[in-house]
Amino acid sequence: MRIRYFAWVRERVGSPEETIELPEGIASVRDLIAWLAGRDEGHAAAFAEPDVIRAAIDLEHVDHDTPLAGAREVAFFPPMTGG
Repeated sequence: MRIRYFAWVRERVGSPEETIELPEGIASVRDLIAWLAGRDEGHAAAFAEPDVIRAAIDLEHVDHDTPLAGAREVAFFPPMTGG
């Protein structure tokens, strides 16, 4: 699965994207965020406040309870503001 990071999430992780093998037991976006947060210091910093992180699966905005089954790409980004 391709994981993409944008804005300050990317800065904290230290990479714009990565490809992972989805671990067993990771079924939803919420599960993925928790797993990523435990990987290293950068991911922990990026996902320290998981409720503010926005997500998209295959270019479609989703909530954290959305299942990952069949997803090819998950993107994470901070809240967007207008301007």
